[in-house]
Amino acid sequence: PGFRDVHLQALLGFGLLVAFLGRYGPGSMAISILVTAFAIQWTILIQGFLYFFLNSKISVGAQSMVSADFCTAAVLISAGAVLGRVNPVQMLLLTLLGVTLFTLNEYILHSLMGVSDSGGSLTVHTFGAYFGLMVSRILHQPHMDKSKEQQNTGHQPDGFTAVGTIYLWIFWPSFASATTARDNPEPWAVLNTYFSLAASTMATFVLWPILHEEGTLRTVQIQDAALAGAAVMGMAGEMLVAPFGALIAGFLAGLIPPLGFRFLTPILCSRLKTQDACGVHNVHGLPGILGALLGTLLTALATADAYGGR
Repeated sequence: PGFRDVHLQALLGFGLLVAFLGRYGPGSMAISILVTAFAIQWTILIQGFLYFFLNSKISVGAQSMVSADFCTAAVLISAGAVLGRVNPVQMLLLTLLGVTLFTLNEYILHSLMGVSDSGGSLTVHTFGAYFGLMVSRILHQPHMDKSKEQQNTGHQPDGFTAVGTIYLWIFWPSFASATTARDNPEPWAVLNTYFSLAASTMATFVLWPILHEEGTLRTVQIQDAALAGAAVMGMAGEMLVAPFGALIAGFLAGLIPPLGFRFLTPILCSRLKTQDACGVHNVHGLPGILGALLGTLLTALATADAYGGR
């Protein structure tokens, strides 16, 4: 069941995230399936030699399959930053490089530094966002500065986006708890993510009408809030956040996408020449950093009494 939930989240939850783009929505799901199919195979090989290599063979099981889906999720986040400016062959090259760097980054954080990041605040959300932005900066074309085609969201129905958002809500608690430590109760990660999703959505409903004159939320803004709330609980989810702490963290994360799209995205585009088609910086990057800071704070405050010696 755990693998099923993670696999559905990677394939359908992330696959439907870019369906709101006016021009590229119809083909986005096909590109997502292509990236998923290639990323799973490449990840099994790369991580197999690094983690699951025994007696001259790669051991394939539930753990390696879940790891492959986590890596696929990070690559799909990266693809969201460059969607509409790369063809399928270039997307495969991005996947080839992204999986390799993801595995290296994960090895450094988990194996060398001992970082606990079961839900992927750093390894999935932050890495995926900033790797995608780096590729976007490399692909920058000056004559595209004034083009809004990549971010055209005005004429695409919200049906696919609504389905993707529902998948996020249903399956993200399972996604966040799929790789939690064996001696750590799984319900912690489930409950913390559950409360964070609720609070981040409320924050977006509160702030969006204040920042935008039209005042009407579309499904894509609710989707962004859910993603931000999940990203902030990636590292701290399996820690003793408590419902009150999860609600506060989720609410703060839910404020980031509306503020980022209003004030930060224009600066990235004009000053840093970075085009971000799906807003991965506001939805994944900054909430992922906030989640890493929260995880660091909780680690510093942890005591043996509170965690029962874990």
